[in-house]
Amino acid sequence: QYNLKSIDVSIPLGTFTCITGVSGSGKSTLVEETLYKALIRKIYKSRVRSGDYDKIEGIENIDKVIIIDQLPIGRTSRSNPATYTGAFTPIREIFSRTKEARIRGYKAGRFSFNVRGGRCEACQGGGIVKIEMYFLPDVYIPCEICKGQRFNRETLDIKYKSKNIAQVLDMTVEEALGFFAAIPTIKRKLQTLYDVGLGYIKLGQSASTLSGGEAQRVKLAKELSTKSTGRTIYLLDEPTTGLHFDDVKKLLNVLDRLVNTGNTVLVIE
Repeated sequence: QYNLKSIDVSIPLGTFTCITGVSGSGKSTLVEETLYKALIRKIYKSRVRSGDYDKIEGIENIDKVIIIDQLPIGRTSRSNPATYTGAFTPIREIFSRTKEARIRGYKAGRFSFNVRGGRCEACQGGGIVKIEMYFLPDVYIPCEICKGQRFNRETLDIKYKSKNIAQVLDMTVEEALGFFAAIPTIKRKLQTLYDVGLGYIKLGQSASTLSGGEAQRVKLAKELSTKSTGRTIYLLDEPTTGLHFDDVKKLLNVLDRLVNTGNTVLVIE
């Protein structure tokens, strides 16, 4: 396949392995085009076509394959760290269980900015309004009705520990970690974001404002917060590109945690 001719590769499971080489030597072809696509064909019955190979041994020891890149989390600006990691669902459930919410008959869906009911309909829960400039790039301004808070006044009236849902989304991960310290389901997800060095980002921060390195670490945090089987292989393509030395150190600590639970980490660098 491309520059890869007649090679045999042995990748030990349960370790941190690095694939390195000069530009154009076939690192990505080996890992992404051949190994990754071959694994998802075998494990998930995907129909994607993989690179050419004779055989792969040891697949029976792997039950999940995950590729972690620097592409944005989610497909729209509505995605944020809270929704991506799954922390927002239990947060909404907590608000729906408050005394005032139960009196008004509000369910967890009331506290979602993606569906009608609790969101601000002027901006459809986006918090911002797009102004088309035709021959110039579009301009985005805060919604005049909700002042960028995404929710309508009735929803914002519901408070949990003196905070409404918009104020919670405006918290940093570090602040929210203390705020929800007594709620294990939320704390576990926030703790992993904090552990990967993202204590400074806000829960409701738009995915489009996160850098490639930050998006990558949010994805890693999501994986760390799930219960591991110890038989997962993680593939990362040049994960340290654009990262500060201190961020690289935090990233390595996270990858070591994945390996310590029996998983395999394969990095192109």
